[in-house]
Amino acid sequence: MGQKLKIAGWVAIGAVAGALTTVQLQAVARGTLAPLPLEELQQLAAVFGMVKSDYVEPVDEKKLISEAISGMVASLDPHSQYFDKKSFKEFREGTSGRFVGVGIEITMEDGLVKVVSPIEDSPAFRAGLKTGDLITKIDDTAVKGLSINEAVKLMRGEPRTKVLLTIFRKDENRTFPVTITREEIKTQSVKAKVVEPGYAWVRVSQFQERTIEDFVRKVEDIYKADPMLKGLVLDLRNDPGGLLDAAVALSAAFLPESVTVVSTNGQLEDSKFVYKAIPQHYLRRSGPDPIQRLTNATQGALKKVPLVVLVNEGSASASEIVAGALQDHKRATIMGSQTFGKGSVQTVRPLGPDTGLKLTTARYYTPSGNSIQAKGIVPDVMVDETLEGNVFAALRTREADLQKHLGNGKDAEPPMTDARRAEEQQREEAREQARKRLEEEAKKNPGQRLVPEFGSDKDFQLQQALNQLKGQPVVVSKTLTVRSAEEKKDN
Repeated sequence: MGQKLKIAGWVAIGAVAGALTTVQLQAVARGTLAPLPLEELQQLAAVFGMVKSDYVEPVDEKKLISEAISGMVASLDPHSQYFDKKSFKEFREGTSGRFVGVGIEITMEDGLVKVVSPIEDSPAFRAGLKTGDLITKIDDTAVKGLSINEAVKLMRGEPRTKVLLTIFRKDENRTFPVTITREEIKTQSVKAKVVEPGYAWVRVSQFQERTIEDFVRKVEDIYKADPMLKGLVLDLRNDPGGLLDAAVALSAAFLPESVTVVSTNGQLEDSKFVYKAIPQHYLRRSGPDPIQRLTNATQGALKKVPLVVLVNEGSASASEIVAGALQDHKRATIMGSQTFGKGSVQTVRPLGPDTGLKLTTARYYTPSGNSIQAKGIVPDVMVDETLEGNVFAALRTREADLQKHLGNGKDAEPPMTDARRAEEQQREEAREQARKRLEEEAKKNPGQRLVPEFGSDKDFQLQQALNQLKGQPVVVSKTLTVRSAEEKKDN
């Protein structure tokens, strides 16, 4: 056994060393990395050999290596990630705003999948699915007991394949089957409407490849409907971010040409860059500039219209870039609550045809040089989500709460004093109270929204944004406070 182990170990070392030769050459070519630690790499190879030869059951060596890479990258920060074949495909779908499925926005209700709304002109829309429909079975699988992600995976598949959904329609008190042919779905990341004469609401829920085209088209429609717009609310609440170029483009729609939108700084030379409100910094390919088209269509009105930006703890990354740029250039009033604080840049590098690495390569800085990381954007006007306060905001996690989060990089990290420990304790107590209240409210009102829908007439923060635009009194939060960038947590 000892001889076998020794052979396995040296074979493993040989395999790893061969792969590392390529890595070492790349490191030398870049001229930025120190020589690789051979002793530690020998230990890695020895462990690989022991697991391969001694583990109670045979193990897949490809899976072992994949898991080792995944663990190494995951130890860096919450946003760096190794993509295997499956996760790489899902990531590409998420940023493109396209996927193959039936075309419905869903939530869960009483253990079943509830249709929030069918996406316009999707297979589900054409099949007659309605808001409020409950899906009880997907093909032969009962939905009860599935997670929402498991249900989504069952409904997605290859183009032109069929899926059988069993629907329960409450208002008609009947259950019926619907066979739907899957096809590529293009999601809508922008919603917009004139909420009252002279005032419009535009919501961006994510920054995807099609977001700017959707934004331009929706705002053009608004100006056709009401060319004398007096004010606009840009809603970035719960927008987790997405593509950097889309954030630069959205900012450019409201800002003067050539001003700084955001800057980045990291180890590599190409991670040090200043993004400006110019087409070269947001157009992915040659062709017409949609932002210039919008400026022409509105005769420059979008550059001047009074603007309020709504943000909350769920506004992250690209949405924080937009809010920070508009705030620093005094182009908009930022309202709501302090944002998530994801001020780091992730670069995706393919490792092969089906795998890739998403690696944190830089930090974001607002035009005035402030780091967004672990701090976020502090609104000009703090506003609660409801008249009764921030009902469940304590349950929302921010960047500074995540384990292994990247430090701020510019502002000094505050020491962990007794006062800060007390703040942490108070925050945990507030979370526990919010959890209990959420459970109680959910029992009282099963299946009902506990916070009003964004953009509805019951949306308290939207009403306060409209008051701000009209010069009317705003109900300012009496409880929201600013959280500073917190010390890095490696536990």
